[in-house]
Amino acid sequence: MLIEILIALALLGSLVTFVADDERAGKVAFVASLLPLAVSLWMYGTFDGSGNALLAGSTLAFETTATWLSIGPFEVSWHVGLDGIGMPLVVLTTLLTSTAIMSAWTPIDERQSQFYGLVLFMEAALLGVFTALDFFAWFVFWEAVLLPMYFLIAVWGGPRRKYAAIKFFVYTNIASLVMFIGFVALVFGLPVETFDMPAIAQSLRAGELQSLAGIPASTLKVAAFFAIFAGFAVKVPVVPFHTWLPDAHVEAPTPVSVLLAGVLLKMGTYALLRFNFTMLDDVAADYVTVIAIFAVVSVIYGALLAMAQQDLKRIVAYSSVSSMGYVILGLAAYTEFGLGGATFQMISHGLISGLMFMAVGVIYNQTHTRMVDHMSGLADRMPIAVGVFVAAAFGYMGLPLMSGFAGEFFVFVGSFGAFPGSKLFTPLAMFGIVLVAGYLLFAMQRVLFGEFALEEDYELGRAPLQDVVPLFVLLAFIVLLGVFPMTIFEMITDAVAVLVGGGV
Repeated sequence: MLIEILIALALLGSLVTFVADDERAGKVAFVASLLPLAVSLWMYGTFDGSGNALLAGSTLAFETTATWLSIGPFEVSWHVGLDGIGMPLVVLTTLLTSTAIMSAWTPIDERQSQFYGLVLFMEAALLGVFTALDFFAWFVFWEAVLLPMYFLIAVWGGPRRKYAAIKFFVYTNIASLVMFIGFVALVFGLPVETFDMPAIAQSLRAGELQSLAGIPASTLKVAAFFAIFAGFAVKVPVVPFHTWLPDAHVEAPTPVSVLLAGVLLKMGTYALLRFNFTMLDDVAADYVTVIAIFAVVSVIYGALLAMAQQDLKRIVAYSSVSSMGYVILGLAAYTEFGLGGATFQMISHGLISGLMFMAVGVIYNQTHTRMVDHMSGLADRMPIAVGVFVAAAFGYMGLPLMSGFAGEFFVFVGSFGAFPGSKLFTPLAMFGIVLVAGYLLFAMQRVLFGEFALEEDYELGRAPLQDVVPLFVLLAFIVLLGVFPMTIFEMITDAVAVLVGGGV
């Protein structure tokens, strides 16, 4: 029942925060968020699962199964559980929620109870996405994430917040519809009367898909694969489905950008791993070159777009597009190190991107601008925040002993020579690191060093403690995973190795 307790604590915290006084809402929300964080860390420490959540013979941790309702001949169940893929993502969600809430104490100064209540509600939905193993329940959680994110951008965002919120909602909702149609078509073509994802996965991997409405099983399988892939590619986002992301990041308040880049984007890659690369692994193998092209284009194009930006948040936003391309490349490789590296990169990118957005937020709180050409020489005026920003940037560049290096290394080792053309695609993706170093070093040189100057006359001081503490917490985890990657990598590879081996 620990998963249910985890989700319930986030929901209860959300309700308590909604009715709290505005002046105390931030502190109430932070204390409430510490409860799911503590539970998730305890779950991680006592985790005893083995194998993959969707494959027969696996032992899931904290598993619960109960009949929920019937939809025609189909049975819907409450089925939750964790394997080595879902467990680190649950910890990442609770950690980033707590740090994002603390980082919001300075910039969020109106309708605070509603803001923090929505953040905690979104946390509960995210936890459901990473733990649910029945498609119906999973889809409810998946869609529930969209609502608080829409309002968090539309109400507390920047000048073009309504445009960005609507664009986010339209893109992701249409993508969800396309994915839903593709997956349900598969279910209707299987001899199963359940939405239980492990049962569906095992039936698909056993080759039990039948023709549907005159469509041959082979055609149905390929069409469903690309419908599901397109739906999740929008969430990742993969080029060319990425255009909603920069607008959402720029207009969203900084704590929301932290959760958007740190956790919400991982919903897409997590779902690709669960659905496309577990249930439909044979189709993924047939079209691996196409998927690898998407990955490399995202890496290079995202980096080039970041290089052309003047807004620090846009630079980090496009960096996310580039970094998530490495995850897609690792998935396409379909080796133990490729899949494991892709999952590790999800965690690493969640921490580094969250730290980058927080550091940009601290700089903005002091300077009231994010434009690279409007400021310079901040290093001696904001030494702590600038130092963390530089460290986060080095993490993005793949500096050894930081988690970004470990994630990219695992992906490159797992992908090189893994499929036809990989000896070309992998070096091309590695070139993206050079581009990342180029635009980040250029931005840092202009913003942080040189003679102090601001377009507007603001007095700068050291950032308040509540802004600095979350930065050091995330930086500590980035260094920890960089120095000791096996802290989570062994858990991850235990879950992905059975995919490569074909079973438990």
